[in-house]
Amino acid sequence: MKRSIDFKNFIVFAILIMDISSFAQTKEIKANPILQVGSLFQNHMILQRDMPIPVWGKASSGATIKIQFANSEKSTIANSDGKWRINLKPQEASFEPKTMLITSSSDAKKIEISDILIGDVWICSGQSNMQFPINKAPEVKKLVPLAKNIRSFEVKKTVAFQPQESLEGSWQVKHPNSAVAFSFAYFLEQSSDAPVGIILTCWGSSSIEAWMPKDMTAIVPHFKTMMNEFDADEKTKTRIKAILEGPKPWGRENDIFLRSQSNILYNAMMHPLIPYACRGLVWYQGERNTQSMFGMLKEPWFSRNSGMLKYGDALKEWIKRYRKGWNNEKLHFLVVMLPGYGKVLDLDKGISKENPDAHSWAWMRESQLKALELSNTSVVNTIDLGDVKNIHPNDKLPIGKRAALLVEQNVLHKKVTAFGPVMKKVKSKRNTLVVSFNNAKKLKTKDGKTPTGFWLSDNYGNWFPAKATIKGKKIILFSDKIKNPLYVRYAFTGKPNVNLVNEVNLPAYPFRTDSFLP
Repeated sequence: MKRSIDFKNFIVFAILIMDISSFAQTKEIKANPILQVGSLFQNHMILQRDMPIPVWGKASSGATIKIQFANSEKSTIANSDGKWRINLKPQEASFEPKTMLITSSSDAKKIEISDILIGDVWICSGQSNMQFPINKAPEVKKLVPLAKNIRSFEVKKTVAFQPQESLEGSWQVKHPNSAVAFSFAYFLEQSSDAPVGIILTCWGSSSIEAWMPKDMTAIVPHFKTMMNEFDADEKTKTRIKAILEGPKPWGRENDIFLRSQSNILYNAMMHPLIPYACRGLVWYQGERNTQSMFGMLKEPWFSRNSGMLKYGDALKEWIKRYRKGWNNEKLHFLVVMLPGYGKVLDLDKGISKENPDAHSWAWMRESQLKALELSNTSVVNTIDLGDVKNIHPNDKLPIGKRAALLVEQNVLHKKVTAFGPVMKKVKSKRNTLVVSFNNAKKLKTKDGKTPTGFWLSDNYGNWFPAKATIKGKKIILFSDKIKNPLYVRYAFTGKPNVNLVNEVNLPAYPFRTDSFLP
């Protein structure tokens, strides 16, 4: 009997030992996760020149992480959550491939990243016109055989309810399949004497609110309303979850449904890029937010956003918030102005499309120009481009070329002319208005005809086309229908007919001198 009891006790003891051993093994596995590095750190990547280079990832808590790169070595210790980050010293531009070796004291695994170049990295984001492919832009397609030293990382299109730490995509030793991003990279590489890396993260139909982190609800009132409604909308969240967990690829209806939401694109497609060192961000977006003037329409649901008039202030807050995320006040933002398009919201009220009072894209362009109220920003002028009937015009080459010129002047500080004429001041002289311009050693028209696109108004808000005459760096405006004109608007219609340029054929920026509300 005693032997039987001893045998049972032995069995119980053995089981306890096995459980303890299993538990210890589990603890060991959890305490020693495999060394990981951020999603963007892959073979063929381009790192940003002339600024500290953050490299980050995960490992065992307390492990010593060491990085060897460019004849230098730096180390750090993973924190209690297993997260680590090392800021490598700034590097000069280099076309010579380099290798990075990352090791952890608690893991035999080594991460070796090869074929790394040092150059200028730009994030290109927005909606369908940033996504617009090269094959649909004939002028851009012609540049493909001539391209060199351009690499790209295209972020997989998806959404997430919470900010993600990783994303899907890979560095390619070729240009991005975006007509605007590629043409921008092509002309920038030609002038910068450095490799160019493009991180393409865009999705058609997306609003600016889709790319906002949720904490912007504290500073953008209409976004707070949108997110409160989203958080309370169980039907929408359930559908999003079902799409994400369902079969791939998504059908068009589900694809549009996902990309039309707020915040969740930022969580999945932008947040994981932070704080990858880059020179700046090219932002071609706004079409989605032109569906109303004042915003927050109840119907259709996808028109519930800033509208055109709130967009400018939201854009400025968005820029400031992204700079805070990257901890870089000099992060440059290149905003692509919406080009010409003939849609007018109040056409049913009998107002002419050509009238500058019409609720056209002119108001969105004015909002986009508000970005210039912040430092380290540029706006690519597209007022002479576009298509009156096609929201996706194929004249993308000038956009990329002008964007690269702006970078040359405003970021690389080269002596180039990157801006078209910008209204400086307006003076009244007898029965005319005289407009003076900056960025114009010489004013001219691209077709040799008299300047077009100017309108004059009296104090009652009655607008009439103006006759314009070039006199040096000034434009003299006159209308025989107004004795004492007070205000002028230029290129302030959906698809204006404009021809005013400077000595390097860059178009004049649109403007208005009145303060009327539409």
